[in-house]
Amino acid sequence: MTSPQVICAGEMLFDRLSNQPGKPLEQVESWTDYPGGAPANTACALVKLGIPTAFIGCIGQDQPGDILVELLKDVGVDGTGVQRHGTAPTRIVYVVRDASGDRSFAGFGDIDTTEFADTRLQANHLPTELFKEAKFLVLGTLELAYPDSKAAINQAVKLAQQQQVSIFIDVNWRPVFWNDANTAIEIILEIIQHAEFLKLTDEEGEFLFGTADPKAIAQRLDKVKGVLVTAGERGCAYYLGGNEGKLPAFSVAVQDTTGAGDGFTGGIIYQLCHRDRSSLSDPTVAKDVVT
Repeated sequence: MTSPQVICAGEMLFDRLSNQPGKPLEQVESWTDYPGGAPANTACALVKLGIPTAFIGCIGQDQPGDILVELLKDVGVDGTGVQRHGTAPTRIVYVVRDASGDRSFAGFGDIDTTEFADTRLQANHLPTELFKEAKFLVLGTLELAYPDSKAAINQAVKLAQQQQVSIFIDVNWRPVFWNDANTAIEIILEIIQHAEFLKLTDEEGEFLFGTADPKAIAQRLDKVKGVLVTAGERGCAYYLGGNEGKLPAFSVAVQDTTGAGDGFTGGIIYQLCHRDRSSLSDPTVAKDVVT
């Protein structure tokens, strides 16, 4: 298998989507399970775009986990970094949608958020060889909510830094994964300091930095070379290579927004894999990367 250019580390799970948009959780009559987890979604998107990509994460040794592992194989994602846990189950997230297709996360059923396999990712089992030829390490922040997986993510950051692998962070704030929002802010801001590229929503920008302006956010981070702020139907603002701008969203009939940001992340990283860093100082190149 070709050495991965990108490593995506974090959660792979099932999104259990409501089949009745517009109904609250207690009124939903039926559900459909879809493979998900932002890092895994991004890994699959990149492989489909032709970028060799690996996924690192922990999945339960159960039927849902078997399905997810098989999916990675079918898509062509390098699964060397997949760990399996013998007793902790693969995570399932309940997702309800409003009438316009916008989703919200409604918890994990009867299982506590700390009891799922993804929280058991072990730092000492990370495959160091994956980092030797990689260009990017892509991280979310959800696994920072749990001691074992937090240690593993921090170890992945160290391995990336040792091999001069660029770090791309997609904040992907999900309160349902965290016990305390104030603690979450501290932990997320700490890891963001290692990012060369940062992607977040306008709401996440306001939550973490008190602003959704990408240049203002970039000026508060020492290592960052690019900040991308998405705003759903309002498009995207960016600060990349010293250039700033805004782009409108594509006009589409929205059925479900789940995974939209992950596809965007995959597209951005695809572009960055084909660009020399110095070229980002060209305003046209910076705009093309985001377009």
